[in-house]
Amino acid sequence: MSVKNKPSISWYCIMTVWRVMLPSSSCFAGYLSVLAVVLKTNNASPWTNEFDKVELSCVIESISTINPRIEWKKITSGGPSYVYFDKKIYGDLENRAVIREPATLLITNATRSDTAKYRCEVTAAEDQKAFDEILIDLVVRVKPVVPKCSVPKSVPLGKSAELSCVEEEGFPKSRYQWFKNMEEIPDDPKTSVKFFNSSYTLSTETGTLKFISVRKEDAGEYYCRAKNDAGHTQCAPQKMEVYDIDIVGIILGVLVVVVVLLCITVGICCAYKQGYFSSQQQTGNNYKVPAKGDGVDYVRTEDEGDFRHKSSFVI
Repeated sequence: MSVKNKPSISWYCIMTVWRVMLPSSSCFAGYLSVLAVVLKTNNASPWTNEFDKVELSCVIESISTINPRIEWKKITSGGPSYVYFDKKIYGDLENRAVIREPATLLITNATRSDTAKYRCEVTAAEDQKAFDEILIDLVVRVKPVVPKCSVPKSVPLGKSAELSCVEEEGFPKSRYQWFKNMEEIPDDPKTSVKFFNSSYTLSTETGTLKFISVRKEDAGEYYCRAKNDAGHTQCAPQKMEVYDIDIVGIILGVLVVVVVLLCITVGICCAYKQGYFSSQQQTGNNYKVPAKGDGVDYVRTEDEGDFRHKSSFVI
């Protein structure tokens, strides 16, 4: 090696002194961690069924402050609100939650209103990094209630028909299945031998089953099932009948009605000609003035039939 490329003695001295004064990398990292509050969670997206318990994990991984300030906040569209502050549970969770030392929040009886984001915050005044937080997204699943099902009782052959199924309480939003005579109806009729010739469309999201042209084979008992991750419920079976349209019977019925109306009209005309609908009536109080006077004027008094002379005959 040439003298030109050889490091100077002063550089070796500086590097040696630096290695002696500087702690090892692992020790240095540990030293920094003691001066900082660090949080972690075992589950950032927990879920539970309604009325069950659930744990919102907030683990303090490192801290040097003896009595740190621990807070929990619920984050909604209306903004954050306190759940745990000054070592007390607040709000809707007051009687349904506890703190597991040092910072984990345990909800003992979850309800659908608990679905939200929650923030665990720890403040350590004696640490160099004095604050840390973690965000937890909680989902409380709600089992569907019995859906409202609508099935037409009877449908003419060849006509369209619509069956509906609605359920609005479940969370996450329910999806739907239709059954005919205890057998599930596939989303696509072409995937099943039994339903291959049926002309229908089925929406698992809206719960609507539409028949474009009803066949005789489509008659039967139908019911709907609403389901989500929390469970499922179904409505009672309802019978749908398919009947033929009797064109001949309809025509004969119309002809009978026309004949009856003609007979009634003819009968009324004949009755008028025979005078059965005359409205002339005589009453005992009617008085007819004589067509020709007899030269004597009569005045009628208040008593019926009492007349007197108004003037005598003139000769």
